[in-house]
Amino acid sequence: MGISKWSQIQAAYELVKRSLEEGLAQDSIFSSPSHVREFLQAKIGRLPHEVFLCLYLDSRLHLIECQELFRGSITHTAVYPREILKEALARNASALIVAHNHPSGNPLPSDSDQELTKTLLNALQLVDIPLLDHCIVSGSGFFSFSDSGLMNNGN
Repeated sequence: MGISKWSQIQAAYELVKRSLEEGLAQDSIFSSPSHVREFLQAKIGRLPHEVFLCLYLDSRLHLIECQELFRGSITHTAVYPREILKEALARNASALIVAHNHPSGNPLPSDSDQELTKTLLNALQLVDIPLLDHCIVSGSGFFSFSDSGLMNNGN
């Protein structure tokens, strides 16, 4: 494949990502979990390093902003709950969805992913911001704490 064709493919990919992000901002995203999944897979599913995103939502569950808050290596990203709370409060978020990717391809949560989710649930509860989901994305997979029933009891 030549450089011209590769550039065209990259440009098309970027247009699709932007279109998904615009659609996400206009829709009530929690009423369409598949839309969130598509958006996250396009945005971070194939990155070669871990990133941690926060989707800040208003009271109607519309996207205020999608922010890449932390960036890490191939296998690890340091995440600081205090920073997540600070950023959510600064945007006057009414709810939050967090997500990160697993470049390894395995979207199943690690023990530290589960502990982070519990910590965030408890911390956000103190400031009346519900954590609606924690999603883990890979190039070929997706895991939702909410869909798996792990958000209800914080397990």
